[in-house]
Amino acid sequence: MCPVKTIEVKTAKGLDEFIRFSFPLYSKDTCYVPQLIKETKEQFSDKNPFFNHAKVKYFIAEKHGKCAGRIASIVNQRHIEFHNEKTGFFGFFECINDPEVSSGLLDKACIELKKEGMEIIRGPMNFSTNEECGFLIEGFNESPMLMTPYNMPYYNELMTACGMYKSKDLYAYIYEVKDRLPEKILRVAAIAEKRGITFRPVNKKIFDSEMKVFREVYNSAWEHNWGFIPLTDEEINHLGKRLRQVVVPEMTLIAEDKGRPVGFMGLIPDFNYVLKHMNGKINPLTIIKALYYSGKIKDLRMLLLGIKKEYRNKGVDAILFREGFKGVKKGGYRRVEFSWILEDNIPIQRLVEMIGGRLYKQYRVYEKKL
Repeated sequence: MCPVKTIEVKTAKGLDEFIRFSFPLYSKDTCYVPQLIKETKEQFSDKNPFFNHAKVKYFIAEKHGKCAGRIASIVNQRHIEFHNEKTGFFGFFECINDPEVSSGLLDKACIELKKEGMEIIRGPMNFSTNEECGFLIEGFNESPMLMTPYNMPYYNELMTACGMYKSKDLYAYIYEVKDRLPEKILRVAAIAEKRGITFRPVNKKIFDSEMKVFREVYNSAWEHNWGFIPLTDEEINHLGKRLRQVVVPEMTLIAEDKGRPVGFMGLIPDFNYVLKHMNGKINPLTIIKALYYSGKIKDLRMLLLGIKKEYRNKGVDAILFREGFKGVKKGGYRRVEFSWILEDNIPIQRLVEMIGGRLYKQYRVYEKKL
């Protein structure tokens, strides 16, 4: 039996190996979407404001002298303070189908988190619930949409073999675009308008200011949700730089009551369709491919949705759905993914089902006591 060696990444070369490990692992998987290496390195750099309040270590597992897996241990001080719990996280997990390797990786993450005084390990989080989280456990027949996880089907077995158990399931619904929304949605939207609820598209000319509006609503709307961590000003600015290029104003809407923001919705084109043809690289050929395939995107992801607590059940969501639907039809899009939705968020699930959405993917976040 060949022992597994777990090594902490401390050099730029080691981090490059950590990032690139997923490419050979998924080389025969037609659903896998390689992310741009340049963007991934920026995510791991000190330009990411997440590191202002978090401590992260990266590890690679070697077996037979070759890289066989990777993991990150994450201590997020904002999570600890906001939830008043000593929970650490693991993320960026990738592994060959070998319980010895996965066990070695998770054991290493557990040891690091215990050193930091953590009592629970939870994950995967890349790096937090404000980004990709969870392992896909159902729905492996399609490529992931933008900013959603994808992984090997055997990860669930590896997690259970390591003593990890379910913390929370997250759902993704798919909606095949129809000619019109149900009459009930239109009727509720009309009533909300009579009560003074208005809407407007996001203004890309003042996008930084609009992101502050998003932060205000998001931090209010999601405050009591599982795993929620308030976004800082720095994180909002960082997210804004990521979203600025992909936001479509007609499908990124702000709901207001007498000029005060009360809700938002953002439908983002699935640029994973483009990334799939770039193989993680930026060069003249892939830029040409990006320009070509950008015009052929037919799927959207509802990435952003939030309504302030005091405005729920008042038709704000119906107005946002109605107006967003107009942009969807105008753009000729065929499908919309609603993700992620907490397994116990029944009101949103029922709303999506009302317009014709169906559950088509399921993700799982795991945890165990240290």
